[in-house]
Amino acid sequence: MKSYTHFTLEERENLRIKLTEGKSFRQIALELGRNVSSISREVSRNKKDDGSYNAYWGRSMYQSRRQKCKRRYRLEADIELQKFVMEGLDKYWSPEIIAARWHGKSFSPTTVYNALKKKRLPGYSERSHLRRRGIRKYCRGDNRAIRPDKTIHDRPKIIDERARLGDWEGDTILGAPNNGGIVTVVDRRSRFLGMALIFNKKADTVEKAMCRALSSALPVASITLDNGSEFANFRQIEKTLKTTVYFTDTHSPWQRGTNENINGLIRFFFPKGTDFTNVAQNKLDEVIALINNRPRKCLGWLSPVEFLECCT
Repeated sequence: MKSYTHFTLEERENLRIKLTEGKSFRQIALELGRNVSSISREVSRNKKDDGSYNAYWGRSMYQSRRQKCKRRYRLEADIELQKFVMEGLDKYWSPEIIAARWHGKSFSPTTVYNALKKKRLPGYSERSHLRRRGIRKYCRGDNRAIRPDKTIHDRPKIIDERARLGDWEGDTILGAPNNGGIVTVVDRRSRFLGMALIFNKKADTVEKAMCRALSSALPVASITLDNGSEFANFRQIEKTLKTTVYFTDTHSPWQRGTNENINGLIRFFFPKGTDFTNVAQNKLDEVIALINNRPRKCLGWLSPVEFLECCT
């Protein structure tokens, strides 16, 4: 079956001429190689108010209808989906998470990105609700070397395979100079996050905060840290927590990729320059809860809390 094509200006002019000659729609259809119904629709849609047909007028009417003939935007057409997207953004979920957790007809995360970019969701924006605030940027921290007893190359295979709970990666996130920061620890298997406030970067302070951050019910089989001088008391950490500390290579943050990824998410809530001396513990607990209840693609779209519930 021959596919339909829109009338060209030349066809419309031929149609006008044949109509002035008094030919029927059937005759015109045969001569133009068109269906009779196509000729009838063209004339009825694009004729002038006085009933006459003009090729240029017909093309103008056609172009006007084409401009108005746009598919309705997905989130405007589906109010239930729009509500679900807004609820996900309220939890600071990424568009990919929202698309994965939607139980209706599937849609692309790009739908959410476009909605935010084109301001189709009042009260929501890339800057206020997306982790990277619409800017693709990644900055590595400053790692100062210390002399570790064991390095990442000494870790047993079970840690690399993420085969058990209790293998942690740790780091610090600092605010403005002399305004404190936080110690972050992430379980390699469940992606469960622990955090503790620090008011300086001294080794004693970080040691105590690390022990507080790891005070959850999860085991502490190992900890992998970078070479920052704040971790100089790692032997005391090993003794207190009865664990083993491993250190990554210098300037190799990708060897603690899980922790670095979560740190980027934490920065959404505590941007660079944050004065952590003014951050209350309940605010820190709120952020911990948001992140630990955030679905993860690597966990089959379960959150760390849901994943741990499945493991027990």
